[in-house]
Amino acid sequence: MKNHIYSTFDLSKSLEHFQEKVTKLLELTNISEWDGHVFREREKKIREIALVLAERNYILKAYRRRLLKYNEVASRKLPLGSGAVESLIRQVVNLRMKGNSKFWLQNNAEIMLHLRCQWIAKSWDNFCDSIFNSFIKPQTA
Repeated sequence: MKNHIYSTFDLSKSLEHFQEKVTKLLELTNISEWDGHVFREREKKIREIALVLAERNYILKAYRRRLLKYNEVASRKLPLGSGAVESLIRQVVNLRMKGNSKFWLQNNAEIMLHLRCQWIAKSWDNFCDSIFNSFIKPQTA
C-alpha cells in the first residue's frame, strides 16, 4: 500500500524544479536581486492567471448573452462549421469591397463594411432606427 502511494505521487520532478529555483535564488548575491527575481516569477504567474480569467469571462459573457446556442443551431439543422461564415465574408467583403480600381481609406472601409453587414443581416431598419433615435435622445456620458 505504501509503495503504491509513493508511486502514485511522483514528487521527484517537482522537487527537482524546486531545487532549481532555490539554486538560482542562492546564486543571487544581494536581496534586491532576490526581490526582482521573485517579482518577475509572480508577475508571470499573475499574467497567466489573468489570461485564463479573461478567457473564462469571455465565454461566460457570450453564454449569458445566448451567443453560444449550439444546441439550437444543431436542432434547426443549420451549419455549425466555418464554411457559412467564410461564405458570408466572401459575399460581404471580397465581392463588394475588393476589386479593380476599388481603394478604401481604413475608416471609410470600416464604415462601409459595417453598413454591408447590417444590410446582409437584414437588420438595416433597426440600424437606421438606432441612428435616428440617437439624434432624438442623445446619451450623455
